[in-house]
Amino acid sequence: MSKTKGSKTNTDYMNEFNSGSDEEFEQSLEKPEEDFGSLLSESFKNQSKRLKVGDKIRGKILNLGSEEVFVTTGTRHEGIVQRKEFFDEEGKALFQVGDTVDLFVTLVKGSEIRLSRNPTDRNLAEDLKQAFDQDRPIQGRVVEVCKGGVRVNIKGKLAFCPISQLDSARIESGEEFIGRSLEFKITEFSEGGRNIVVSRRKLLDVERETGMTSFLADTQDGAVVTGKVTRLETFGAFVELAPGVEGLVHISEIAWSRIGAPSEVLTPGQSVQVKLLKREVLNGRAKISLSIKQVNPREIPSKEEKSESAAPKVTIGQLFDGKITRKELYGVFVQLEPGMNGLLHKSRIGDSKEIQFEKLRVNDTIRVQVVEVKGAERQISLGLPGVQGEDDWRLDYKSDSSASLGTLGSRFAAALQKKR
Repeated sequence: MSKTKGSKTNTDYMNEFNSGSDEEFEQSLEKPEEDFGSLLSESFKNQSKRLKVGDKIRGKILNLGSEEVFVTTGTRHEGIVQRKEFFDEEGKALFQVGDTVDLFVTLVKGSEIRLSRNPTDRNLAEDLKQAFDQDRPIQGRVVEVCKGGVRVNIKGKLAFCPISQLDSARIESGEEFIGRSLEFKITEFSEGGRNIVVSRRKLLDVERETGMTSFLADTQDGAVVTGKVTRLETFGAFVELAPGVEGLVHISEIAWSRIGAPSEVLTPGQSVQVKLLKREVLNGRAKISLSIKQVNPREIPSKEEKSESAAPKVTIGQLFDGKITRKELYGVFVQLEPGMNGLLHKSRIGDSKEIQFEKLRVNDTIRVQVVEVKGAERQISLGLPGVQGEDDWRLDYKSDSSASLGTLGSRFAAALQKKR
């Protein structure tokens, strides 16, 4: 047999075949059969695999059609996704053919499989059930007020949060929380996710206890720290010392001078320095007593100074731009300076055209004039600049009488001098 250059004869092929070991020969025979068998088995497995609504799959994009997108599903049938889910608002493609994406089965009808990038109710319910079982916090947005509490949107499902569980502080209606995204703890999950109850207070309590333990370990009684006023009550002001840690400044510890309400001196959100007075545990909860006035203690006055210090440092006729702190039927109380307040009686407003008693509101700024000071009682009576009240005639009478007596005395002295 003739042999051309570069060509192989049957003998050459046989020699190459025989040059391998018996082990390699066996592997060469077994490996194709193994690969073919596994591929065939996987093929049958995929063909027999059935999807159901709520399943999460990973598919490869096969075609971006004008209305629908076709993807692999791991079965013998392709899946269909609405085209808009793969494009942004400007019509720009978010994925390309060949990309792999995570999808959720939304419909299975015969050979038709509908998919979506958004989870189904079943997927959402499974996520929430898992969060409930694992005691894991989950994000939610307060959407509306309802009877007894508020409704919270958690991953597209509505949950109920009792008003008592919305915050660690007392809440009246919950209106101020509408639209806010917060973390909640699922306390009840039943009926496949149709009945979900959540609590924010439980998370806040855990945060407060953790923060309280750390704060108390690092801070001793008598220490001076900086805090933020969180809310005002008639009996005092609550001050946040650390995340989740609050203390109470009793009204008697806000200022050295007597005040009628904490709002006369403090406002929510204000930064203040406080002294840690006492820490105690009542009913299993730690309570912290604070003082603002003791951060800068005043000197104790002597007996001679007490009578002078009892009188406010104001003079009759002095003008102030004060803030109304309280309104009563008989008048309004006006803060002249921190810790110094006076009463503007309704009768002293009179028929003023600029100011009408009925329209005055708390926190309004008003210009007033001091008309009387009672040092022993630490009372200041106010009036409007240039407007006389029902008792102002007494001041005028005293002034006129003093002037008249002075003039008469001068004349009598002059006459005696002339006789001499």
